[in-house]
Amino acid sequence: MISNSSYAVQPWSLRESALNLDVLPQSESVFALSNGHIGWRGNLDEGEPHGLPGTYLNGVHELHPLPYAEAGYGYPESGQTVINVTNGKIMRLLVDDEPFDVRYGKLRSHERVLDLRTGLLRRVCEWSSPAGCTVRVTSTRLVSFSQRAIAAVAYEVEPLDSDVRIVVQSELVANEQLPQKSGEDPRVAAALQDVLLPEENFAQDMRLRLVHCTDRSGLRVGAAADHTVHGPASTSTACESGENVARLTVTAELRPGEPLRVEKLVSYGWSGVRSLPAVRDQVDAALAGARSKGWQGLVEQQREFLDHFWSRADVEVDGDAEIQQAVRFALFHVLQAGARAEKRAIPSKGLTGSGYDGHSFWDSEQFVLPVLTYTSPDSVAEALRWRQETLPAARARARQLGLRGATFPWRTINGSECSAYWPAGTAAFHVNADIADAVTRYVAATGDVEFERETAVEILVETARLWHSLGHHDHHGTFHFDGVTGPDEYSAVADDNLYTNLMAQQNLRAAAEAVERYPREATALGVDDEEAAGWRDAADAVAVPFNETLGVHEQSAGFTGHQMWDFAATGPDQYPLMLHFPYFDLYRKQVIKQADLVLALYKRGDAFDAEQKARAFDYYEQMTVRDSSLSACCQAVMAAEVGHLRLAYDYVGEAALMDLADLESNTRDGLHIASLAGAWIALVAGFGGMRLRHGELDFSPLLPEQLSRLAFTVQTLGRRLRVEIGRTTATYTLLEGEPLELCHCGAPFTLTAGAPQSRPVRRPPPRPEPSPPPGRRPARRHGSAGAPE
Repeated sequence: MISNSSYAVQPWSLRESALNLDVLPQSESVFALSNGHIGWRGNLDEGEPHGLPGTYLNGVHELHPLPYAEAGYGYPESGQTVINVTNGKIMRLLVDDEPFDVRYGKLRSHERVLDLRTGLLRRVCEWSSPAGCTVRVTSTRLVSFSQRAIAAVAYEVEPLDSDVRIVVQSELVANEQLPQKSGEDPRVAAALQDVLLPEENFAQDMRLRLVHCTDRSGLRVGAAADHTVHGPASTSTACESGENVARLTVTAELRPGEPLRVEKLVSYGWSGVRSLPAVRDQVDAALAGARSKGWQGLVEQQREFLDHFWSRADVEVDGDAEIQQAVRFALFHVLQAGARAEKRAIPSKGLTGSGYDGHSFWDSEQFVLPVLTYTSPDSVAEALRWRQETLPAARARARQLGLRGATFPWRTINGSECSAYWPAGTAAFHVNADIADAVTRYVAATGDVEFERETAVEILVETARLWHSLGHHDHHGTFHFDGVTGPDEYSAVADDNLYTNLMAQQNLRAAAEAVERYPREATALGVDDEEAAGWRDAADAVAVPFNETLGVHEQSAGFTGHQMWDFAATGPDQYPLMLHFPYFDLYRKQVIKQADLVLALYKRGDAFDAEQKARAFDYYEQMTVRDSSLSACCQAVMAAEVGHLRLAYDYVGEAALMDLADLESNTRDGLHIASLAGAWIALVAGFGGMRLRHGELDFSPLLPEQLSRLAFTVQTLGRRLRVEIGRTTATYTLLEGEPLELCHCGAPFTLTAGAPQSRPVRRPPPRPEPSPPPGRRPARRHGSAGAPE
């Protein structure tokens, strides 16, 4: 059953009307605020109780040894783990000397609301102390989109029934105690304790500052805070600091209805090269900039930023209120993950938790960046420039593996490979083509010639060199990639993984075209006509495994000849399979963790005809168990394209509610940013049928009977395009920009501003619905409020 019953279903907000400590870790992830640079988990203001304390700075990590039972050439030497940096959220409260703690006294009411239009997290609660004094606490929190280094809290206390002495302690706290990792789930981060070495502490008037340095990675982290206090004339303040704590204490005697309000601005900065004085000045300067705006100015800037975003990115869903809320929640968190990352990776959990040790995977380029490309393109350019800046490490990795060009890491924080399991890590070469795909998509969607010349050409050249050196021509001239791991992590080190082959083919062709367009940049990179011709020859000869007897493409060479997994003997409590069965057994069976060949059908749809897509989808649907959150959205897209609208709709629900319903029982470790992006992909690419073909957008829209309307806005080539899909017609409106060339179901047309055009919605012929593995069918949805079956 899929349900997000913890939250009221509202179109523009996420509302929690009662505090449930049993699911506190999950709600901390859901209510996390970030801008791509700073991440604050949705911990309670008072610091305790908590599930997982979390304050993150994108790129700040610590190194740790990777233990191996047996050493091997080319194994990464160091792991990288995101660390919990200085916590600036904490606002401790004492009511007549009794600590405000929701576990004691009586919590009369507690509500938290994440407003997706303002970007504010607001909390209102009423609490009676064990001595019977009742107060109302109101806090509002933001992480600024407009001022990258700034987060802020407004904390207000008001007595309700008697005079009371209030003490608020606003703190910066480093080296918080973290819960230890339990169990063997590889998705959970290692808990590194006391990793911040104190360098400086400061407290004066209303100002606080702490500077620390990591031991092994050598990163210097600074945090500073300033305050504005509103209270009765007798209100007093005092400050103090130590190695790991800096504190402002505010004391006031309050009468009923008389509030004490503390507005706290917090700045963060870090560097691997700058000196302590430089980092100190960095956070102080950021704080000065925030003070010039003040709390209310930051609130207004936040709303202005989001108004601009939603006018270019909103998705409207009529017929399922739960999906409507979920897709906006998803877009908000995708934006938070990448908006101000600025030449840093986008981790798979964003900055909402420490799951997967804070690593970035191929998820970013194949799920997150496509969404941002059409909704917030500036952030995509910055993310890809980060990949370019890590090319030295990628080139070194390629040389270590005996290859040319660049081998980008499967999982990383700083650009170096840190996966200790080489079949899933080193052999997953497809990440290189995924990055190249994101590069070409961004250029096609924006027409950013400067980026193409300065960044795209270099990335495409170095990835093409990798593919040309990794593959080989057989005696028939066919070009093969042997011993690689595709997206499906239940099938490792296989020959000619079709997704890898087709994405590499696209990469090779894109590189050849790029060097032809930019001969000067090609010459600077040492590319000559012979090398580019070799890329074209390899691309034209890439192997495409196909089982003639079954009439379906193979996920990899020989895959369809493997024994089928015994699904009937697999109990529901044995999923995910990777936690209950050895990889040895998974690797040699027909069982699929996540969409692999089905992803190829979507990403390289030009390589298949309609019947091949339909047969392949039906075949692979019966063995895909979706033990990965990346799967449902891909299956939704292809189910819609081949005509299984009922099934596609159910998969949309699973992708959209992955975290709101905690479907994988690990939202506590952070949100699944790629699955959140997948909610948009499932709706826009699935029911909207949006594809990029020959540099133009082509739409083949259609709706399941449960939805009456789908509308979305995308940015492309400097224009703002709105697509509205009803049951019988789709209407295209150019909201802004010069005339735009589009296609509807392959038929080209020109759209001009102020002149909407409508086209009929296609109705695919009915097809028998394929059967997923027993017990792995997505929950049925029924539209309206989206109540699951």
